[in-house]
Amino acid sequence: MAYDYFAQLYDELMNDAPYDQWLDFFYRTLNDNQLPSAKILDVGCGTGELALKLIRDKFDVTGVDLSENMLAMAKEKAEHANLSFPLFQQDMRELELGSTFDLVLIFCDSLNYLETLDDVKQTFQRVYEHLNEGGALLFDVHSLYKIHSIFINHTFALNDENIAYIWESFPGEEEHSVYHDLTFFTKTGDDLFTRHDETHYQRTFDIETYSMLLKETGFQCLRVCADFTNDPPTKTSERIFFIAKKNS
Repeated sequence: MAYDYFAQLYDELMNDAPYDQWLDFFYRTLNDNQLPSAKILDVGCGTGELALKLIRDKFDVTGVDLSENMLAMAKEKAEHANLSFPLFQQDMRELELGSTFDLVLIFCDSLNYLETLDDVKQTFQRVYEHLNEGGALLFDVHSLYKIHSIFINHTFALNDENIAYIWESFPGEEEHSVYHDLTFFTKTGDDLFTRHDETHYQRTFDIETYSMLLKETGFQCLRVCADFTNDPPTKTSERIFFIAKKNS
C-alpha cells in the first residue's frame, strides 16, 4: 500500500514519532555488534526523516520507497536542507538497484505492509542480494500484542486548528492483520475543510516466523529485542526489532 494523500500530512501528523529513539537504537546496534556502515540503504524511507538525520551525521544513504508522493516529500526536504541523496521508487519485494550496501534498514514498521509470508521472504532475499559480505539488516515490526490489543477495534482521533483525523482499526482478513481506515479533514479556507479517505492494511507474524525466514534466506539472526531497548520481547512489547547478519 503506497501512501497517497497521507504523504502530504505525514510529517505534520508524525511530529512526535520517536525518530531519536530509532537513531539511538541504530548507533547502539552498530557499536554493540561492530557492524559495517559505510553505505546504508533505507528501505521504506518515507519522507526521508531518518535518512536525513543519518546524512547529517555523514553517512552515505540511499532511500527506497513505494510511494511516489513520499519520495517527492523526501526530495523537497533534502533540497530545503541543502542536502541530497539517491532516491528510488521501488517495491521492497523487487529491489533492483545495481549496487550493494553494508547496512539495510527497514524501520517504522514498513515491513508490516507486506501481506504474505512469501512477500516477507522475497524481501529478505532481495535485501540479502543487496548486502556486501558481512553486511547486516536491521528492521522492526509490530508485535502480535500491538496488532490485537492496541490497534484492532480501536479508534484514534486528532482535532487541531488546521487538520483533524479519525483513525479506525478493524480486523484484517488474514491472521494477525489489521485494516486502518483513515479520514482526514484539512482546512482549505475560513471554516472550510476538505475530506480525504485512505485505507491501509498491515500484517505481522510471530518472532519465530521472522527468525525462520531470515535463516532460510541466508541470514544469521544476531538479536531480537523490543521497544528500542536491548531487552528481549515480552508479552506486552509493542515493537519488535531484529538484527541479522548476512552469512558468508
